[in-house]
Amino acid sequence: MASDSSALLRTVHGSLRKCFHVLREQHEAWKNTLAACTPLLASLANLAEQMQASQNVSFASILPLRDFPGLPERLQLKQQCAAEALLEELQDRLADLQKVRDVVGSHVANVLLLCKQQVGGLSPESSFQRTALCPSLADMLEWLLDAEGLYHHVYPSEAFSVCKLLQRHLEAKLLLLQISYEKLIEMQSLPQAWEKVLQHSHQNTVEDTLLKVAFFLEAA
Repeated sequence: MASDSSALLRTVHGSLRKCFHVLREQHEAWKNTLAACTPLLASLANLAEQMQASQNVSFASILPLRDFPGLPERLQLKQQCAAEALLEELQDRLADLQKVRDVVGSHVANVLLLCKQQVGGLSPESSFQRTALCPSLADMLEWLLDAEGLYHHVYPSEAFSVCKLLQRHLEAKLLLLQISYEKLIEMQSLPQAWEKVLQHSHQNTVEDTLLKVAFFLEAA
C-alpha cells in the first residue's frame, strides 16, 4: 500500500513539474506582452493630445490654411486611422494575454483532475509531507491555484465588450477594450491607468511561487 501511494505521488509530482514549467514559460510571455502594451498606450495618449488640439483649432481663421477647406476632415480621418491601427495592435496583445490565461488554466485543471482521480490512493500524510527539496502536495496545489488566479484577475473571462466607461480596479483586458478615440481625455490618461493595472496585477504571486518550487523542479 505504501509503495502504491509513493508511485501515485511520483506521478502527481511529474504532472506538477510539467505544470510549473509551463507556468514559468507562459509567465515570461505574459510579462513581455504587458510590457509591449506600454509604448502602444503612450502613442495613443500622444495621438489623443494631437486630436484634441486639432479640434480646438479654427482652420478657417488661419490664412495659409484657408485654401484647404477639407483639411480638418482629412486630418481627423488620418488621426482616426492611426488610432484604429494602434487599437488593432492592442487587441492582438489581448489575444496573447488570453492565450497565457487559457494555457495555464488548462494545465492546472489537468493537475487537479489527476489529483482527484488518485485521491483514494494517496495517504493523508503524503499530501502534507514536505522536505527541503520538495514542498508538500497541498502547498503546491494551493500555489498553482493562486498563480492561475492572477491571470483571471488581470484578464477576466468575461464577454468581449468595447468602449465602456473606466471603472475602479480595471485590469488589462477591460482597460484595453474600453479605449475609444472618441474619448480623448481618457486616452491621454492611458499611461497612468496602465501603470495602475501593472501594480494591481500582483505578478510577484507567480514569481514567488516559481521561486518556492525551484529546487523541486531541479530535483527531477
